[in-house]
Amino acid sequence: MPLLKDLPADQRPREKLLARGAGALADGELLALLLRTGLPGEGVFELAQRVLAACGGVGGLLAATPATLERVKGLGPAKQAELLAVMELARRALAARVRAAPVFDAPDKVRDYVALHLAGRDHEVFAVLFLDSQHRLIVMEEMFQGTLTQTSVYPREVARRALALNAGAVILAHNHPSGVAEPSRADEFLTQTLRQALQLLDVRVLDHLVVGRGQVVLMAERGLV
Repeated sequence: MPLLKDLPADQRPREKLLARGAGALADGELLALLLRTGLPGEGVFELAQRVLAACGGVGGLLAATPATLERVKGLGPAKQAELLAVMELARRALAARVRAAPVFDAPDKVRDYVALHLAGRDHEVFAVLFLDSQHRLIVMEEMFQGTLTQTSVYPREVARRALALNAGAVILAHNHPSGVAEPSRADEFLTQTLRQALQLLDVRVLDHLVVGRGQVVLMAERGLV
């Protein structure tokens, strides 16, 4: 791939974005804009592609941790900090949009918000979106983490947190590190266990989202909640 300075002006990411909009840029081009420079013997486009490959694509990059970025050769502290800041801004922007209205008014935003947090993780994470009585987001919390195959989820801890936050409803969410978002029988059993436990506290389980790579399945749409 040619060096950035050798490209025609209208093909350079910055000029291309300003002239045609961000949607005209490929993932690697957008990332190259943030990285700005490559390494000796490796242009910024190659570095961008290597970062994406190391993180498992854009979804993985958005969920990347500082430890993940530290393992990528060529990402010094400054570049790591900039990427983490951009990702956090994206999460906060989506959170603000989710909080602005009841979740039923913005199901796609909820789906995107959960995917932004959980997609691309290399271990299983179980999170809960706690909602107020009007079904507006109070907070999303990652409550349990497990291995690649299972997570220990304790209904008592979820119930205790729901009471502390005075939540009226919850949305459950977890990722499948395998990348396949299809709910398992264990997922179905866990959903019903939590639904029954929280029902005693008058807290409704509205949905359970299963996050894979590039896909989020809503168990409520399957009639599993």
